[in-house]
Amino acid sequence: MNRITRIAAIALSFAAAGSAFADDITIDPVQHQSLKSRAQVQTELAQFQAAKVNPWSTSYNLSTGFQPQVSRAEVRAEVKAALASGELQRLTGEDELSRMHATPAVRTTTTVVAGR
Repeated sequence: MNRITRIAAIALSFAAAGSAFADDITIDPVQHQSLKSRAQVQTELAQFQAAKVNPWSTSYNLSTGFQPQVSRAEVRAEVKAALASGELQRLTGEDELSRMHATPAVRTTTTVVAGR
């Protein structure tokens, strides 16, 4: 039984591999238009090499040389002011339908009596 299962698995793998052939290459007839000149690219590369930075690396950290313009206390004061004025809710809020569903609906209870 084990041998039959093994043969069936091998046959199935060959059948599946038969449809996995590579296709021909596709040649794009449109020539690539660069946004920068060769001199601009080489100048940019020289700047990165002088700074010992590789912006195409997965470990590249854009914020390593960041210097904040305002202090932490000033940022906190701005956030508190935006929260008090309602600006923060407008900036972080979602669309009207989501906001409507997020607020509890006011239910009115009225008694309806069927009669004449």
